Amino acid sequence: MADGFKVINTRPGRPIGVGMLGYGSMGRAHSTALQQVPQLLPLSPRLVALCGRNEGAVAQAAERYGFEGYYTDWRQLVADDRIELFCNLAPNSAHLEPCILAAQASKHVLCEKPLARTAPEAKVMLDAVTKAGVKHMTAFNLRFIPAVRYVRELIQGGALGRIYHVRAHYLSESHHPYKQTPMRWRLSKAESGSGVLGDLGSHMIDLARFLVGEISTVSGMLKTFIDERPIGGTGQRAKVDVDDAFVATLAFASGAIGTVEATKFAAGHTSQRSLEINGEQGSIRLDLERPNEVELFWAGESKGFQRVMVSERSLPSAAPWWPSGGTVATEHTYLFQMAHFLDCIERGAPVDPLGATFLDGYRVAAVCDAIIEAAESRRLVDVVYEA
Repeated sequence: MADGFKVINTRPGRPIGVGMLGYGSMGRAHSTALQQVPQLLPLSPRLVALCGRNEGAVAQAAERYGFEGYYTDWRQLVADDRIELFCNLAPNSAHLEPCILAAQASKHVLCEKPLARTAPEAKVMLDAVTKAGVKHMTAFNLRFIPAVRYVRELIQGGALGRIYHVRAHYLSESHHPYKQTPMRWRLSKAESGSGVLGDLGSHMIDLARFLVGEISTVSGMLKTFIDERPIGGTGQRAKVDVDDAFVATLAFASGAIGTVEATKFAAGHTSQRSLEINGEQGSIRLDLERPNEVELFWAGESKGFQRVMVSERSLPSAAPWWPSGGTVATEHTYLFQMAHFLDCIERGAPVDPLGATFLDGYRVAAVCDAIIEAAESRRLVDVVYEA
């Protein structure tokens, strides 16, 4: 050993064993986040096992993502005593049972959004983690965008005064005819519960709740533009029984009103997410493709909307590990979310209000169910919360 060399513990903190169900794009995102957590906090996640049904694919993914091994049966993953945190990134139909059994095995649970296919399913999951006394998080990672956090700080501090309107949309082209998208699980009600409403709309509904408060009444319209899709290269076709687009109006408990919409038929948009909030003292515009910026207009001023960079260290929402003015990208929202959750596990701290719990996941599901009911009945529907 060279003179002067000092040995240090390069993986500080108690190892927290992690098991992950699902190895697709979300598996890659969350695995990358886990590996970067020690750069942000003195925590030491240990990637124990990855799980998926296709052995060849999951074995390759486990090696690539840095897991010690893999399972092809999620029940074996949940039963592994080395695992303290269970991350469920599987299709929506595989959220309920694995999360419940993981909680009953005293494992903390992170579940991708939407939490469940319906509000009653989400309520069962919420009851399970509550009874088990484990930490739980619904993966609404957009809460951890610096611009979103800054806007929440402004609103919570009363800078906008009374909130009047909220408008939110999420635009994608992934199911547009020119993309020739085949049948997939997200287009099946049995697998997904709903289409764009749950997949994209749940993000924007959660952000509206996070920034403005609970939603009390909704109306809605859902539309399926292509009702059949090809099944791979089989020459057969399957029925699409979920929505390709939706538009909803929202009434908030605070007295504010709003609209939210999402579609996968917006040609030219990969993942365009925007919000505008109008209040007594001014207006805020958020383009989440520019996650480090906020546009502000203060009532009575003649300057128009002014752009504010939220990456300066003097701002409360600034990332703690970047130099002043350093910017973040979407991938970092997974890191901030995972670091927050692991820190809450380690310190026994509450996940909310900054992180989304299963309660938040359940309440978003209740709003989505109410929008579906409103669309089917063509009337206003009050959102019923059982928790």
